[in-house]
Amino acid sequence: MAATRYSRQRNAVKNYLLSVRTHPTAETVYDALKEEFPNISLGTVYRNLNFLVEHGEALRLDCGDGFIHFDGFTDAHNHFYCRNCRQIFDLEMDNVDHINLIANAGFDGKIEEHILYFRGLCKKCLKSGAR
Repeated sequence: MAATRYSRQRNAVKNYLLSVRTHPTAETVYDALKEEFPNISLGTVYRNLNFLVEHGEALRLDCGDGFIHFDGFTDAHNHFYCRNCRQIFDLEMDNVDHINLIANAGFDGKIEEHILYFRGLCKKCLKSGAR
């Protein structure tokens, strides 16, 4: 396999993802980087985000809000999506990898991983009386 060339822009995308816990969209990453890289294009940001995802250095999240979000923290963890403010939060919870065993019990194939998104109202929205 050919070695991957170093890219300052890709490194900046990765470092940005690791510096935030907000699960940004590609547009948010682009806005954050265009001051340092005035000639960077949104397409370049998308290509680098996809490269990072394909190489296991970032996660792609689709919470059903019409946007693709990215996460630089690739350790196994679950996410919560607030249906009111549309923020995505990392959930601090016990590992639920045993769900793969449960799902495999009634499935003829081989389940190797799972993605869980929890949805509801975050603490702030719940306190504000959002419905």
